[in-house]
Amino acid sequence: MKELKGYELLNNSRRNKGTAFTRSERKKYGLVGILPDEVESMETQILRVQGQVDNLNRPINKYIYLIGLLDTNETLFFKTISSDPAKYMPLVYTPTVGEACQQLGHIARRPRGLFISIKNKNKIETILKNWPVKDVRFVVVTDGQRILGLGDLGIFGMGIPIGKLALYTACAGVPPEYTLPIVLDAGTDNEYYLNDPLYMGIKQKRVTGKAYDDFIQAFVKAITKLYPKICIQWEDFAGVNAIRILDKYRDKICTFNDDIQGTAAIAVAGFIAVSKLLDKPFKKQRFLFLGAGAAAFGIADLLVKKFQKDGLSRDEALNNIWMFDVNGLLVRSRTDLAEHQKQFAHDAEPSKDFAESILKIKPTAIIGVSTVGGAFNQQVIENMSKINERPIIFPYSNPTSHSECTAEQAYSWSKGKAIFASGSPFAPVTYEGKTFTPGQGNNVFIFPAIGLAVFATDTDEMFIVAAEAVADQITKEDFSKGLIYPPIKNIRDVSVNVAIKVAEEIFRSGLARVKKPKDIRKFIQSKMYEPGYK
Repeated sequence: MKELKGYELLNNSRRNKGTAFTRSERKKYGLVGILPDEVESMETQILRVQGQVDNLNRPINKYIYLIGLLDTNETLFFKTISSDPAKYMPLVYTPTVGEACQQLGHIARRPRGLFISIKNKNKIETILKNWPVKDVRFVVVTDGQRILGLGDLGIFGMGIPIGKLALYTACAGVPPEYTLPIVLDAGTDNEYYLNDPLYMGIKQKRVTGKAYDDFIQAFVKAITKLYPKICIQWEDFAGVNAIRILDKYRDKICTFNDDIQGTAAIAVAGFIAVSKLLDKPFKKQRFLFLGAGAAAFGIADLLVKKFQKDGLSRDEALNNIWMFDVNGLLVRSRTDLAEHQKQFAHDAEPSKDFAESILKIKPTAIIGVSTVGGAFNQQVIENMSKINERPIIFPYSNPTSHSECTAEQAYSWSKGKAIFASGSPFAPVTYEGKTFTPGQGNNVFIFPAIGLAVFATDTDEMFIVAAEAVADQITKEDFSKGLIYPPIKNIRDVSVNVAIKVAEEIFRSGLARVKKPKDIRKFIQSKMYEPGYK
């Protein structure tokens, strides 16, 4: 391999140290005079990054700066993010990444990852070989059809795989060289982008049906052939496609869908934590969903598994789960239900009034996965408060503008009784002298830790175990402040603890492709990437 020197070295983001190159390195690599005289520590470099980020007013501008840092000095980027995850995660992922995706054609600086067009369906293996790393373990892939709650963004959805994989590394220490973001370009139905001269994808309507499925199959075949240890994370596919793709491949390859399984795991983790901290058996909970798509299906499916694990029959579990979509309550008399929705339909009177349905069904928790901002109105919250001493309010839709209610609304309309968690972050709320810290049901507590466990043990997912491991880390003190998830600032410690539990289950099940170590914690930590100059 050719030894990089001078500007070639500075332009290599993985090897660049910037002003931290030592004097001997500067002499060896021809950097004397190219860099200022002072040799700086990484801590000094982070101070400069922090100052520049703080000088920018809009989150999207901070995102652009930080992604630019990733393009120029990967090590410094990850050290910065992990130095203050509560500050930087909302900038490199939700909620800012939504706007970044919408504007990708206007803010793009340097391509990252791979863009695979359906026009190149027969050349996917060749395209994958263009990637410079030959041992990839994790790919996050999207087709851009359902980005957060923003709809069809086509290839501009690439911001999601980039952001997700950055969190794999920053939050759980998965080495970045083993990760690859991919967007599958099957067209877009977004008329704005089809007429936007800065849209860089195929300017045609989306391919559907058999041609689309063949494209997905060709991708899976090529990537698993080239990277036999790959774990594929599907991200932001339209609901029906997401469920179908997961069902087809989940038992054949190492794969999961974060919108279905990751969201489910973090939601169930919250419910487990609430049940434990209220000293209420989990099987006594009753759930009503607003939204009945892929995310709702994933959460409900995992809830069924948890109910069954706690001793209920499948029918008893299903009796505790109700759903409400754009056409009303899911009841068996409806003829418009998708196949995956039918199991959650009940013998009940039809209803198109969500607030009224709460009084009839008497749920202990409502879960918003509708992407309809403000759908949990005052009547909804007040009705939940009438039938529950501590109503559980989970508006999970992203980004913030699509959240079914705000933290302030939930606490004030419930008169401070609500147990609240959302998909997007909300600031602390003070109600009648008491300050509540809203929980954020962020998948980042799940998928990076799953990835770390998979990377360490060479096998696939265990989502119930991950959910229980997250819930185990909530203390009474956290709960008294309104928290039902661990503080984001502790994300790396949380990820290690979750990865340990998942790895233990993987070893117990005999699925690992490596020998079980004597000390799993040390084993997991030995596999983690620590950003530092070498």
